[in-house]
Amino acid sequence: MLAGGHSVHTVAPAGPAWVTDTLAEWGAHHHVVELQRAGLNPLKDLAFARHIIRLCRELRPDVLLAYTVKPVVYGALAGRWCGVPTIATMVTGLGFAFMPVRGWRHALTRGVAWLLYKSAMHSAHCVFFQNPDDRADFQRLALLNRRLRVGMVNGSGVNLDHYTHSPLPEGTPRRVLLIARLLADKGVREYIEAARLVRKRHPDVVFEIIGPFDPNPAAIRKAEIEAAVQDGSVRYLGPMDDVRPALRGCHVYALPSYREGTPRSVLEAMAMGRPVVTTDAPGCRETVVDGLNGRMVPPRNAQALANALDQMLTLDRTALQRMGNEARRMAEEKYDVHRVNRQLMEPMGLC
Repeated sequence: MLAGGHSVHTVAPAGPAWVTDTLAEWGAHHHVVELQRAGLNPLKDLAFARHIIRLCRELRPDVLLAYTVKPVVYGALAGRWCGVPTIATMVTGLGFAFMPVRGWRHALTRGVAWLLYKSAMHSAHCVFFQNPDDRADFQRLALLNRRLRVGMVNGSGVNLDHYTHSPLPEGTPRRVLLIARLLADKGVREYIEAARLVRKRHPDVVFEIIGPFDPNPAAIRKAEIEAAVQDGSVRYLGPMDDVRPALRGCHVYALPSYREGTPRSVLEAMAMGRPVVTTDAPGCRETVVDGLNGRMVPPRNAQALANALDQMLTLDRTALQRMGNEARRMAEEKYDVHRVNRQLMEPMGLC
């Protein structure tokens, strides 16, 4: 967009300094807002919405693009309130609210989320989905209207120049890696149980986890991770700004998630030439051709995950590398960030 002569403003909570520094080097104007990503605190959400309205009034944008749940909801509503000519939203996954109901609080959260999404879709001019399951669910839940332009994109894309193809490590031990926020819905518990099962047969295999703890209601407790580390099932490496060294050091990447938009960590692993084991679940199933660039297993099934990982880990390095090469090829053909950006920009009239 900047190369096309557009003035670009980005809005997000405070993040790593390198992100804001990079945006400034590119010539974008970055605005920091407070956003409680998880939870439904109406006062904090109202403060976020008011901040977006104030920015829209000050900047008077021609196009507003919002993605992830709360920015989609409050960004679309703020854009409509301020008369933004083009409001685009991107659904990057339905998240906790649309998982199977786990009690009255979850049911309440789901009802509120439905009302907010309905209002947002009424305010938006176009919506992009990252997988066909999310689009089908929005249609089933009557969240889309006839005037809304609906598009599909291949996730958020991956920078193939940043995540470069890397050969698999030679020798032993073999390593399996999971990168995710520590949530039950990411399949963290299944990953830990699968690690225990695999290590009974192959005690030299190393299972690693990277990612932050999370305030989400579906969060994994710190005590669970500590117990898995203490019994030798996994190594917890904490959150990392740059996951490339860890990806270079692994032989297989695993994400047993229950549902995604399109999992960014899987795309990064594919770009670096790592075979992937993931689930036959919305957003995940699009990234793997079973037996070609990895394996696909049922969600919520630690035994099936362990069996697939066991099969992958007993392959020789040449066979594993062949699958990793296929993963890189798929990343180049389908998930190149430049292609995905064009898929987004063309409907918004930005290229």
